[in-house]
Amino acid sequence: MNRVTALLRPISLFSLLLLVTLNSKVASGQDNPPNFLFIITDDQSFETLGHLKQLDIETPNLDRLARRGTSFSHCYNMGSWSGAVCVASRTMLNTGRFLWNANAIQKQLGKEHQQRRLWSDILNDAGYQTYMTGKWHVPIDAKKIFDVAKNVRPGMPKQTPEGYNRPPLTGEDPWQPWDKSRGGFWEGGTHWSEIVANDAIEFINQAEQHGAPSFMYVAFNAPHDPRQAPKEFVDRYPLSRISIPENFLPEYPFKDAMGCSPSLRDEKLALFPRTHLGIQVHRQEYFACITHLDQQIGKILDRLQTSNMAKNTWIILTSDHGLAVGRHGLVGKQNMYDHSVRVPFIIVGPNARAGVTISDPIYLQDVVPTTIELAGISMPSHIQFKSLIPKLTEQRSEPQHLPIIGAYLNKQRMIFDGQYKLIVYPEVPTLRLYDLEEDPSEMTDLSKDPDSAETIQTLLQKLVHWQTENNDPLALRDVFPIQSSN
Repeated sequence: MNRVTALLRPISLFSLLLLVTLNSKVASGQDNPPNFLFIITDDQSFETLGHLKQLDIETPNLDRLARRGTSFSHCYNMGSWSGAVCVASRTMLNTGRFLWNANAIQKQLGKEHQQRRLWSDILNDAGYQTYMTGKWHVPIDAKKIFDVAKNVRPGMPKQTPEGYNRPPLTGEDPWQPWDKSRGGFWEGGTHWSEIVANDAIEFINQAEQHGAPSFMYVAFNAPHDPRQAPKEFVDRYPLSRISIPENFLPEYPFKDAMGCSPSLRDEKLALFPRTHLGIQVHRQEYFACITHLDQQIGKILDRLQTSNMAKNTWIILTSDHGLAVGRHGLVGKQNMYDHSVRVPFIIVGPNARAGVTISDPIYLQDVVPTTIELAGISMPSHIQFKSLIPKLTEQRSEPQHLPIIGAYLNKQRMIFDGQYKLIVYPEVPTLRLYDLEEDPSEMTDLSKDPDSAETIQTLLQKLVHWQTENNDPLALRDVFPIQSSN
């Protein structure tokens, strides 16, 4: 050891201890363990925040939340083993495991609960009072794993036959989003988004008096179909205000082989081939449902602000996945394009940086280890996602997760390295390659360009390596020529 190294070592150790101390202060915000208000929406694409100005949509309360905290602009869901993408997304969320590892234990969540491995269990064992309302869609009874669970809802409100293959090419549309006789979000008489907001406010009232730190899991079904909202919200979006997406297609060329045929429930909401009018109507209802949802979230934020918990509560808002609603000729979320795998992610709390946007890729399920670390709990070994604390405190500049992986059944795979996204359709078989820096709307496929061959091979090698490490059952080497990486 030379003299300079010997002199620097004590300083480095002291700096490390100081950093740990500062991290502890940032993590708790106060001497008391922080509260958590986790808000998750359903089917909400990353682009549906008004302040981003990517769409003509009104979300004043989500916008003010973004002004107060840190936004992650490239937040992803890893995909699904079923057509109900939200089941996989929320199972990953509540178990902390990557896609195929979560799939392997989804029928054993009772055992996971007994071993206190679920997200709510981990916080509950640390003294947290846990609350849940709204959409669950995880294969275990929410009332067994939360101290308080109210109005636990299924994967979606009930649809009606008239809600599919619309609007018709001729004649009057028999389905309207404000028609309460159709049930759906109106079942019971009060819109489900309003019920979730009321429950959340009640939880805040209870938590104020409880004394223990609180974890509130507030799960909206909106803006999942049937995309219903009061007429006043639909009227804010006349069809003349609704633009057709630049990447609109009448039909996606690989829809059948990728698992998005007209028989898929999400895709048969609109007529095939897609029309401009049809997509305008569906986007009108999507935007109206989101603006109504935004109003309910505003009520929750207002009540929290007046509570004695306001200064020591972390608020995290995200969604389980996005939605196409006309982009690429698709309507649902069972695809690997950013509109369907990328979601909002905003975090606000004690010492959080205000109005900051971080573009490094993350997964929405990174919220789990983040809250665990903020609560001062030792990280369980089974948690595969990564805490965002280093990002929130500017300790680390490298991306959280690269590459980002996506999957849908055995019909689609995706890998994104921060610039290039490769989409794999093994049943066609074919590949699609996009440069997201130059082509964020994913409109120019580079896969047939000879200059892309090396990039494709590198991405395929990384994808196969990830599959091997994380128990993905799809053998891509049987379909595509993939060289062995050194």
